[in-house]
Amino acid sequence: MSQPQHYSPYDGPLWESIAKDEMRLQRCEACGTFRYPPGPCCPKCLSLEYRWEIVGGRGRVLSWTTFHRQYLPSYPPPHSVVAVALEEGPIMIADVSREDAERLALDAEVRLTYVDHPEGYRRPQFKLC
Repeated sequence: MSQPQHYSPYDGPLWESIAKDEMRLQRCEACGTFRYPPGPCCPKCLSLEYRWEIVGGRGRVLSWTTFHRQYLPSYPPPHSVVAVALEEGPIMIADVSREDAERLALDAEVRLTYVDHPEGYRRPQFKLC
């Protein structure tokens, strides 16, 4: 599996971890804050020091939307996308499996899974617990 064609200078390790079916996020060395998306400094204390740590991938649904029109070839409608507050703190946005989309609810517990993208890389997807 490869990484997506276009990624920022900071998220290479993120995509490498996803390719291994795990999620690693940056964690600030100074204050311990996890951050997503990856970036050059901590949004809480502005420290430039961080390490990549595995996160559990569990969280709760904050919001979602369902697209009934196709915008990208790899995501035919209906296509649902959720905003999830991970247990470690960051808010992550990804799609949800089709079988779970109809059962989404606020505060529903979800977990990260990993699926293949048609362009040849792994990507995260949420699934209801």
